[in-house]
Amino acid sequence: MKALIVYESMFGNTRQIAEAIRDGLSPAASVTLTDVAEAPRAVPDDIDLLVVGGPTHAFSMSRHGTREDAVRRGAASTDLAGGIREWLHELGAGSRPHFASFDTRVDVPLLPGAASRSAAKAARKLGFPVLDTASFRVADYEGPVLPGETDRATEWAKGLLDARGESA
Repeated sequence: MKALIVYESMFGNTRQIAEAIRDGLSPAASVTLTDVAEAPRAVPDDIDLLVVGGPTHAFSMSRHGTREDAVRRGAASTDLAGGIREWLHELGAGSRPHFASFDTRVDVPLLPGAASRSAAKAARKLGFPVLDTASFRVADYEGPVLPGETDRATEWAKGLLDARGESA
């Protein structure tokens, strides 16, 4: 099995979760991990599982304005023109493998939206069969990832393999 993980990360938290997901998929899957800025503009035909993740900004996937705000708050230089929202919107023809999405979000009870759910909705409209979504908690806007969340991300990834009938 081949998996592609595409992530958007401004403070490194979402990248950290993406790496934990990669670890959960390996060695059962051959995994390519890539920042959204470097992601292919169409899903390669040999991909069996596409996992997409980004930070939750304003209850959804980031936008140009929320990325600008992240830079003002100290995020590393980021491509303000495009994140996972734009990548999914511009995704060209190609394979439509199983899809899963995740996000990082501030640890606030009953937060009403999530980037992962918005990404899954966009993926369904594009014809992807959606497996699951997950949110992973960070302490504050800038992070860090809360204790235990990377372990939870690794276990979530193993669950994706189970949903596909693969084994970790």
